[in-house]
Amino acid sequence: MSKIFKNSDLKTNNKLFETWNFSKKNYIIFFSGLIFIIAGYIIMINGETNSFQSLTLAPIFLFIGYIVIIPIALIIKDNDIDK
Repeated sequence: MSKIFKNSDLKTNNKLFETWNFSKKNYIIFFSGLIFIIAGYIIMINGETNSFQSLTLAPIFLFIGYIVIIPIALIIKDNDIDK
């Protein structure tokens, strides 16, 4: 009966996690993206409604964090990963 409920995709799931290699560099880039995002929201909160901070500076920080830095952290592969 255990053969009926056995997940045949278990081996493919293990292969997926073996190829998902994040190094220290990936995490540093990811957290720097989070810092940009948090800074963008803080700048947006502190600026007045129609100020340069709220309308220009904060969206630039958010764009850089969400659209540039976070995807770079997910895409970059480090070839020097010790296994």
